[in-house]
Amino acid sequence: MNTDQRIIFANGVFDLLHPGHIKLLQFAKAQGEYLIVGLNSDRSVRELKGPTRPIHSEQDRKIVLESLRFVDEVIIFDEVRPTRLVAELRPHVIVKGDEYSAEEIRRVDEVPEEIEIVLYPVVTDEKNIKISTTTTIRRMQS
Repeated sequence: MNTDQRIIFANGVFDLLHPGHIKLLQFAKAQGEYLIVGLNSDRSVRELKGPTRPIHSEQDRKIVLESLRFVDEVIIFDEVRPTRLVAELRPHVIVKGDEYSAEEIRRVDEVPEEIEIVLYPVVTDEKNIKISTTTTIRRMQS
């Protein structure tokens, strides 16, 4: 990472990679030169999503994300929120899905004011249903 580069940060579980993930990460990369993806650890995913998640291990999820040409670095973090990692990295921009407001994200994730928050529209399918890993798992179970 070059210190002159505009550093972008996005985070999540990224359990079953789907078009919503890809579009968000492509959008994130377009916001700067160096995209760091914060990846929730297996332990934090269980805390967030329940005992049956994640489907894929943190190392497997990391390998998949690292294979994307627009992702420059993947860092696994063990907390539910990326607060500590953001404080350490000090990215220029954080990209999040727009299911929450920038103000809510700033408050919940304790994002310093000098870090820009850019929202990306939630990706939906042809029936206008949010594309998500949870939705995919439910479809597979029914």
